[in-house]
Amino acid sequence: MHTSSGNMSVIADLEPLFGNDTTPSGRLVIAGPCSAESAAQVDRIARQLSEDGIKYFRAGAWKPRTKPGSFEGYGAEALAWISRAGQRHGMKTITEVATPAHLAAAIAAGIDGIWIGARTVVNPFAVQAIADALSRYQADVRRRLTVLVKNPVNPDIELWIGALERIWLSGIRRLGAVHRGFGAYGETRYRNAPMWRIPIELHRRIPALPLICDPSHIGGNRDLILPLSREAFEIGFDGLMIEVHDEPDRALSDAAQQITPAMLSQIMASLCRKEGKTDAGAELADLRTQIDAADRELIETLSRRLRLCDKIGEIKRYNGISVVQPQRYRELMDRIADEGKALGLDPSFIRNIFSIIHEESVRRQL
Repeated sequence: MHTSSGNMSVIADLEPLFGNDTTPSGRLVIAGPCSAESAAQVDRIARQLSEDGIKYFRAGAWKPRTKPGSFEGYGAEALAWISRAGQRHGMKTITEVATPAHLAAAIAAGIDGIWIGARTVVNPFAVQAIADALSRYQADVRRRLTVLVKNPVNPDIELWIGALERIWLSGIRRLGAVHRGFGAYGETRYRNAPMWRIPIELHRRIPALPLICDPSHIGGNRDLILPLSREAFEIGFDGLMIEVHDEPDRALSDAAQQITPAMLSQIMASLCRKEGKTDAGAELADLRTQIDAADRELIETLSRRLRLCDKIGEIKRYNGISVVQPQRYRELMDRIADEGKALGLDPSFIRNIFSIIHEESVRRQL
């Protein structure tokens, strides 16, 4: 993971997203289906969300999919459905764009905002092409347009900030970041690991930048949306982007992570409940939430490490190699002690932890 401290970003003088109207929770909530599947479907969902006080409607017109043959959206045709539903139900609208052509079509259709997805953000050439296209629009178009930038698939904060800066330099001032989690190899309870420390660092570097959490893509499972949303609000996120479908199990894309409008209403009601904390209590709650998230990451990392040790044990047994390699162990302990010290950790503390980990690794290989 690349997390150099770097200088503070050039991003400044930002304006409120969409005019900054919020839901009763006090936070901005963007909701709607993963994909716009028909004019009737888009209108039904927008109506239900609007009746529940949601003011920002999201839907995908183009869906970048991992493999060919999957449903990839209805494209420009769907933009008219999204725009019409927004106008009819008094909602601001937003959709994903990946190319200058997508951008032009969205603006022509009267869409109020766009987001740049994780797969696009990994490519600075693609982001710059969109930024160049934005810079060619009249100032009034750039002034009214909201642009959200999702984090890249890989955990690289510099790449994320670079994409945000490219858009800011194009003249966009209604700019925000969306945390949708990061790809991680191996088994994890999440579709995309939250790695909360990265958006926290983004906020430290650019305090004025609105930060939106996308629990749908982080969790990949509708049961995780509430706990992830609560964590995001405890940490201090400014809003949520949640995928909502009136028949989630029949959705043409990402069915498992979409919820119904009624479920969203229940989630928002739960998030609205106050516990009357003092200022100190709220600060402690925020820190404990961050500790809980760090603990989960530690457990997942330990599990991944031990699975690798299991594979090493199989190779050693097959080739008649001794389980314990004293020279390798000494090198490991020296290296991790030095790395821990460089990060401000007591070398003896690190050695104690890794001696326990090594003991468990040996046990599993026997």
